Amino acid sequence: MTQNTRPTPSEIRAFRSENPGLRERDTAARLGISEAALVAAECGLSAVRIDGSASSLLERVAELGEVMALTRNESAVHEKIGIFENIKAGMNSAIVLGDNIDLRIFPGVWAHGFAVTKTDADNNVRRSLQFFDRAGTAVHKIHLREASNLDAYHSIVEALKLEDQSQEFSADLGATTPAEDEITDVDVATLRDEWSRMTDTHQFHGLLRRLKLGRQRALQSVGEDYAWKLQTSSIETMLTEAAKIELPIMCFVGNHGIIQIHSGPIANVRTMGPWLNVMDPTFHLHLRTDHLAEVWAVRKPTADGHVTSLEALDAKGDMVIQYFGKRKEGVAERPEWRSIMENLARLDTTIAA
Repeated sequence: MTQNTRPTPSEIRAFRSENPGLRERDTAARLGISEAALVAAECGLSAVRIDGSASSLLERVAELGEVMALTRNESAVHEKIGIFENIKAGMNSAIVLGDNIDLRIFPGVWAHGFAVTKTDADNNVRRSLQFFDRAGTAVHKIHLREASNLDAYHSIVEALKLEDQSQEFSADLGATTPAEDEITDVDVATLRDEWSRMTDTHQFHGLLRRLKLGRQRALQSVGEDYAWKLQTSSIETMLTEAAKIELPIMCFVGNHGIIQIHSGPIANVRTMGPWLNVMDPTFHLHLRTDHLAEVWAVRKPTADGHVTSLEALDAKGDMVIQYFGKRKEGVAERPEWRSIMENLARLDTTIAA
């Protein structure tokens, strides 16, 4: 492989063979290629190109039975074990409302799919369905488990298999949705007035669109009665306190193609270097705390009283992860969650004279 040239599929495979311990995302970054290009290089060997549309997957995915659903962004990985059920598909959005697998899907982002078979060091065969956007960035992955329906998997792969099984992958780097223009001067009075009139947390996105505000700018501008900065360590504190009292929480991790949600209590909170982890039987979370630029406690009015979220943003101002106390619509926020949030260590934003 020469400098400033894209590696060939054979060069990609050789690099992977020489660096078996590297994660796929890290391998792709080292090679300067997309993760989809990394997988495509294995077509005809350990990977099969399949229809990459969300709708085609959702028509059949329930047949797999128990699986592990994985959604990630640059800084967080969210893994849930369960069954795809209560699926409501649509052209612009789709929902999976299972007891364990809870997804909000944006089908327009999904473009490429692969069925991948790997054999680990112990000769265990691992199968997955992997989906990517037009640029080759991973959107969602579904990993089979011992209890999965293997016959259904083979049937789905055969039905979705594409005629094109090329090992080459060309990223469409112009396919990403352009960022909306944001105003530079915030009308704080209007922001606070609109904020105070919310009756549902889902109205927040509409508020941002109407005012042409990004989430970060809105949080920075609205005032500390609605949003206040926290120390990064507050995330571990919150998870630990919630685990102690078995408090059900909601944890959202997403990218531009999907949001994956955990709802319920957590138990095993662990740190490993920069990674903050939850390692429970049906839920694994891995969060790179060193990637976090701002952590906020956010209070939003609803018809059931205000609800409080913990929101972590990266250096670009993009949402990495979001937490709520679990509640049902029509029911007030749990006092235990509110107490944890309101007692987390705030970031001292005063500047010494």
